[in-house]
Amino acid sequence: MANASGFISPSIPTLRNPSGFRISRSGVYPFERINKWVFQCKAVVGKVESGVSPTQSRLPRVGQGCKLVGCGSAVPNLLISNDDLSKVVDTSDEWISVRTGIRNRRVLAGNDKLTNLAVEAASKALQMAQVDADDVDLILMCTSTPEDLFGSAPQIQRALGCTKNPLAYDITAACSGFVLGLVSAACHIRGGGFQNVLVIGADSLSRYVDWTDRGTCILFGDGAGAVLVQACDGNEDGLFGFDLHSDGDGQKHLNAQIKNGNADDETEKLGSNGSVLDFPPKRSSFSNIQMNGKEVFRFACRCVPQSIMSALEKSGLSGSDIDWLLLHQANQRIIDAVSTRLEIPPERVISNLANYGNTSAASIPLALDEAVRSGKVKPGHTIATAGFGAGLTWGSAILRWG
Repeated sequence: MANASGFISPSIPTLRNPSGFRISRSGVYPFERINKWVFQCKAVVGKVESGVSPTQSRLPRVGQGCKLVGCGSAVPNLLISNDDLSKVVDTSDEWISVRTGIRNRRVLAGNDKLTNLAVEAASKALQMAQVDADDVDLILMCTSTPEDLFGSAPQIQRALGCTKNPLAYDITAACSGFVLGLVSAACHIRGGGFQNVLVIGADSLSRYVDWTDRGTCILFGDGAGAVLVQACDGNEDGLFGFDLHSDGDGQKHLNAQIKNGNADDETEKLGSNGSVLDFPPKRSSFSNIQMNGKEVFRFACRCVPQSIMSALEKSGLSGSDIDWLLLHQANQRIIDAVSTRLEIPPERVISNLANYGNTSAASIPLALDEAVRSGKVKPGHTIATAGFGAGLTWGSAILRWG
C-alpha cells in the first residue's frame, strides 16, 4: 500500500480468525511461530541498541528516511564530435546541434569496459560521502547494456572491494533506469533496514548503434554516474515522492530486439529423417537500436510533465518549490519543451547534453555529479528529476541533495 508520498507503508495489516491462526499477506502461520519470531526480533533490536551495526540486522524502522550524500561519474576517453560523425555518415555539426543540442559524445573503444566506468563513478560517490566500501550493503546497477548476460552488478561489488559480499543486482529500465534505482533504494532502506545503497547508472549504447543511420548514431554516447543513498531519520528525508509508469504498446517506437543468427540451416538441425527440426536453436544477438524519433518526442513531451506534476503533488510541493529541473539528457528540444510546460526558467534547468549526448541510465547521475562538483547544486536544494525511454518507461522523483 503506497502512502501519499508514493512510498510503501511500513505497517502491514493482519487479520485474526477463530481457528487460532494469524492470516497475513505472506501466508498463514500458527501463533506459536509468530510469537517466536516476535521474540527473535526483539532480541535483535536489543543487539542493535547495544552497539551492533544496523546493517547486520536490517530491521525496518518506522519513520526512517533516506538522503543522497555522495555522487560520482566517469566517461570514456574517446571523444567523437559532430564533425567526426560527418566523415562517416551524411550529416553536419549544424544539422545535429540544431535538432538535438548535441555537439560531442564519449564512446568506449578498444578494451574499455563499462564496468570499469561504473566502478570509477561508484568509488567517487563513496569518497564524497566518506563511506567505506565495506559499509555498502546494496548495489543497484541500472543498465540496459551489461557486459554479462546475467548482470554486471556483482562484478562491480567485487571490484569495489566489498569484502562482506553485499547484495548486488542489475535493474533494466532503459533511460528510466536510474530513477527506478533511486526509488528501489528508498524502498530497501525504508522497508528493509538497509543503510548504504549505491545506485549506479551506466550504459554503452554505442555498441548497439548503426553508425550508418544518421537518425540514431548522432544521439548516443557512453558513460556512468552513481549516487550513495543513505538511511537517515525521517525528519531528514530527502526523497519526497515519485511517479513511475510503463507502456509496452510503445515498444515499437524504440527498441533493440533479439534476432536470430545467419548460420546455415542444415547445421542447425538434428537427424536426417526430419524427426528433430530447428534444434539446436540459432545463436541469438540483438539488433541495432530502432527508433521512431517523432513518436518518442511526442511521448516524452506529453508524459514527462504529467509525471513530474504527479510526483510534486504526492510530495506536497509545487513547481515554485523546485530549485532545479534535471531530466534525462535525450534531446535539448525535449528538455526545453518540458521546462516550458512546467514554467521552470532555463537558468534552473541542468543540462550537459551538448558534451555527452544521450547516455541512457547514466545521463541523470552524470549531469547531477557535474552540477554538484561545480557548486551549482548545493546541499538543501530540491531537484525534480525524470527519466524516459525504451519500454516505453518513464518516471520522476522529487529529491533533496545532501
